[in-house]
Amino acid sequence: MVARPLTAKDRAAVKRLHAQGKSRNDIARAIKRSPSTVSKLAAEQGLTFDRAPQVEAATAVRKADLAARRAAFAERLQDIAEREADKLSAPTLYWEWGGKDHKYAEKTAPEPIPADRRSIMSIIATAVDRSVKLVPPKDDAGAESRSVIGDLMAGLARNYAERHGGPPPEHEEPEAAADADD
Repeated sequence: MVARPLTAKDRAAVKRLHAQGKSRNDIARAIKRSPSTVSKLAAEQGLTFDRAPQVEAATAVRKADLAARRAAFAERLQDIAEREADKLSAPTLYWEWGGKDHKYAEKTAPEPIPADRRSIMSIIATAVDRSVKLVPPKDDAGAESRSVIGDLMAGLARNYAERHGGPPPEHEEPEAAADADD
């Protein structure tokens, strides 16, 4: 089979379809050429089918959307914790149904009984904990809060690496005192 010669019309079609955002394979089908031929024609014209920048931008947008959703959900969890905290000192209705006559009785206590207070505190703690995990608190400089010791260790490791051109050696436990007597 003899290959069809490439024409100016093929080159123009590749350029036009590429500008429309068509993929290499879509262009190949449209002009009835092989994908490798389309790649060759595109390369001659300085065109590329590399979608890495678009994929990177779409990924960044998706991550931002997820961060916003996490922040909104963390806010909902915080609201739940606050509503539950209000219940700790609110009058509470207790009721029972029973007895030999199957009577209904209710009583309003000035605040929840200790067992109910523990349950409410558990709900509050869980909601706040999950909220903080979704959106860690920031310090005054806008950075995520970390431990002072962790910051100190990271700073010491950076300083060592700058002075010695690499990470510090791994710590080895000293030999046991009994080995020293031998």
